[in-house]
Amino acid sequence: MQRGTEKVSSLSSTCDACLKAPASQDQEEILPDLSFPRRTWESRRHGDANRQHLGAWRGGGGAGGRRGLGCSCSCDARSRGLGPQHGAIEAGPRRWRGKGFHLGGRTMQLGPGLVVGVALCLVRGQPLLQALGRPFSVLWNIPSARCKAHFGVHLPLNALGIIANHGQRFHGQNISIFYKNQFGLYPYFGPRGTAHNGGIPQAVSLDHHLAKAAHQIRQSLRSSFTGLAVLDWEEWYPLWAGNCGPRRQAYQAASWAWAQQLFPNLDPQEQLRKACAGFERAARALMEDTLKLGQTLRPYGLWGFYRYPACGNGWHNMAANYTGRCHAATLARNTQLHWLWAASSALFPSIYLPSRLPAVYRQAFVRYRLEEAFRVALAGRAHPLPVLAYARLTHRSSGEFLSQDDLVQTIGVSAALGAAGVVLWGDLSFSSSQKCWRLHDYLVATLGPYVVNVTKAAMACSHQKCHGHGRCARKDPGQMEAFLHLQPDGSFGAWGSFSCRCYWGWTGPTCKEPRPGPKEAT
Repeated sequence: MQRGTEKVSSLSSTCDACLKAPASQDQEEILPDLSFPRRTWESRRHGDANRQHLGAWRGGGGAGGRRGLGCSCSCDARSRGLGPQHGAIEAGPRRWRGKGFHLGGRTMQLGPGLVVGVALCLVRGQPLLQALGRPFSVLWNIPSARCKAHFGVHLPLNALGIIANHGQRFHGQNISIFYKNQFGLYPYFGPRGTAHNGGIPQAVSLDHHLAKAAHQIRQSLRSSFTGLAVLDWEEWYPLWAGNCGPRRQAYQAASWAWAQQLFPNLDPQEQLRKACAGFERAARALMEDTLKLGQTLRPYGLWGFYRYPACGNGWHNMAANYTGRCHAATLARNTQLHWLWAASSALFPSIYLPSRLPAVYRQAFVRYRLEEAFRVALAGRAHPLPVLAYARLTHRSSGEFLSQDDLVQTIGVSAALGAAGVVLWGDLSFSSSQKCWRLHDYLVATLGPYVVNVTKAAMACSHQKCHGHGRCARKDPGQMEAFLHLQPDGSFGAWGSFSCRCYWGWTGPTCKEPRPGPKEAT
């Protein structure tokens, strides 16, 4: 970005100062009750003017235009500081092929009777919260209902221990995901610069957003809803410094234009400070109050935002410099988002494997994303939030299903590290019976048997080591060969590499001792 004048240069330093300023009254303690003050982000009389001005800015007008922002930020994607000091990551030798699990040169075969029998014991007839009280769950968030309805292809998810909505619908009693244009009045800019719902958080009527969201919650989720309620809002980040790259920096520029319109008599430095503070304050209220609303109306659901917490360990052809560790700036921002973790009832980080990430780094990529989720899950809590990682069923670039090794490095690593589960997501288009049969064959031959293997091993470890009152997790997260897998002959292991993470209400090294207190999701 060009900085052609001293004025713009000074704005950059002012913005940096704003971002580094200590937390103020905006970061008060989160109260347990729900309060929705009737407010917008400045006087309501400015609302129409704000929207008109933002529209003009997107078209190239406005007081400062895009060039006037002059504000730099450190992007997560530019994680060049991750050096080789942590050593190389080596891939494990485990191989999972078809219905046979290869370990140490031997193969364990899972027969159809064992697969179906175990799965029926694991899932059928249990509401989701009971299932999540179990060691490890795999959930289906893929629009596959058309396969049965239109092409007669039955996908035996229940028989394979995979939790899905009734009829395998995308929205239902076990999981519902809400996108930007389907929930409330989420503000964002479209691909052509069109401002939706004001474009930026400051321009939205919080009251109107919550009223619309409340109506949609009541319409789409039954009062007895006990599933996952996932909000997928990815257009902007709630902290100013996290809005990097051309697409997200548009929200910084629009916020500065907003401040110029509302505070024309302030000097540019103060206008930019107003833009920084106003954006973060409004973004926080929008996200925080939406979570509170959801938990008030559907208190037994698990509410959270997809892709939070972030990690910043994406693959950018870093070769030998890649360690998989989260970027330091991203960790600092996650600490600032303490209010978001306090308002959430579950965390949904993404462990989508980058298409060009070499196999040798995949476990480190997933491990550090989950470790960061475990860290913030404890923020200000006596008991951690449940962590359910989102994994793609296919590779984004090729559309190919995850290989057997990929399943080990996503589902297997998640279970071994102590996650409550994995959500399988896919944007597959089931427009033909051929595509549905392809999914069916993959499910029966590869994915399903591995899910049964991991969930049965996780259950066995929980009962043998944790008295059924906790889930097993690696003692050393870096012990890359430690997995919750059945032995090649189908028997259970000794689980010496694992320790217990107790469910709410239990404590002690083996989760044997009751701990009084109200129960929470685990």
